[in-house]
Amino acid sequence: MNTKAAVPGTVPPAGTAVPASTVSPLLWVPTGYFTMALAYVMLTSVTAIMFKNLGMDNGRAAEYASYLIFAYTVKPLFAPFVEMYRTKKFFVLCAQLAIGVGFGCVALAMSLPGYMAIMVGLFIVLSFVGATQDIASDGVYVTALDSRKQSLYCGIQSLSWNVGPIVASGGLVYLSGWLHTNVFGHDANTFGPEWIDSWRIVFFIVAGITLVMAVWHMRTMPDGAKAENAPTSPREALHILWDSFVTFFQKRDVWLMVGFAFLFRLSIGLLEKIGPFFMVDPVAKGGLGLSNELLGIVYGTYGLVAVLVGSLLGGLFVAKRGLKPTLFLLCCAVNIPNATFLLMAMYQPTDLVVISAGVAIEKFFYGFGSVGFMIYLMQQLAPGKYSTTHYAFGTGLMGLCMLVTGTVSGHLQQWMGYVDYFWFVMAATIPSFLVTWFAPFHHKEG
Repeated sequence: MNTKAAVPGTVPPAGTAVPASTVSPLLWVPTGYFTMALAYVMLTSVTAIMFKNLGMDNGRAAEYASYLIFAYTVKPLFAPFVEMYRTKKFFVLCAQLAIGVGFGCVALAMSLPGYMAIMVGLFIVLSFVGATQDIASDGVYVTALDSRKQSLYCGIQSLSWNVGPIVASGGLVYLSGWLHTNVFGHDANTFGPEWIDSWRIVFFIVAGITLVMAVWHMRTMPDGAKAENAPTSPREALHILWDSFVTFFQKRDVWLMVGFAFLFRLSIGLLEKIGPFFMVDPVAKGGLGLSNELLGIVYGTYGLVAVLVGSLLGGLFVAKRGLKPTLFLLCCAVNIPNATFLLMAMYQPTDLVVISAGVAIEKFFYGFGSVGFMIYLMQQLAPGKYSTTHYAFGTGLMGLCMLVTGTVSGHLQQWMGYVDYFWFVMAATIPSFLVTWFAPFHHKEG
């Protein structure tokens, strides 16, 4: 038997059981949240670009990718059942192994006749597995760390999650375009089955990363603990879920808060899938004609870094000024800069600096203002008997908005054209302003 004690901040020898208290959270918090984000972004965002590359029209590409948000929207409904069985680490590892194998199967399926239907079916299954990974990973974080360590590692958690979109929407989208033109010798401006070769490699890479993370977390991640008042049977889990719904709708001015949670990001939902399509569509179709490489750099790297910087500054702004006096200003920050896409659609700039600036401005202010949305859910919507579940309901409503708007956005854009569609996006900011103006504040700010 190996009697060597595990040292905090080091990887224990293979096969050694390590108590949670001896393992530094730096070994599993960053990698855990990066792996969560990688799966989520690949399924809900990068797939839209892939569908577009493979020759789908904007309507179907946005619609199919938006369906994959559904599992993440309804995950509060099956979260209590994950709490009942085995350990949270067990579910994390099972989910990551399944995601790794699943993306590998997607890559292999791209060689088969009728691959598109098989691929979409696999993506739907993977979205539910990914949502389970999120539930279990959050559970490990909350139950394995005390309140002081949760606060201490919160910034690392958030930063690590944001690395996922940069790798997926930035690096891997860039790689797909580079492989398509430089390795396989295809025309970057032609969409169709020729893109299968490069995307197959991307999915194998995602599969490999996820499987490596599963092995890493097998050695470094603590088991997590049962949450207080965790259900012990399916009947009890259903009772808790039902009681959480009842108490949620008993909250004072709940429908105003529901409207806020659903509509605050309405215009963003309409922009989310169409923004990248606008970047890669040919100039003749009203787009900017960028390659996947440039899309990965401009939209997936500069844009996401701008979101991260905006989020950090937005958090500092709210901490200094308070949420109630700044919430409407934060709503303006989220919605008004959408006009940069309208201006780019009208003038179709070719200068990469101008395009990058337009994307970075919109993304920076989106990150800055979205902080207010999350804090409002935490401080005004969530408080009560089931604060964690009610917060999940709020984020679920936001996810439902992304699902609905994403499903229709591509079809609307095809019907209206880019200029008129982006005018429509600006008109869609009005409900966001209204629900923010009337959003109730019944709890003191934390």
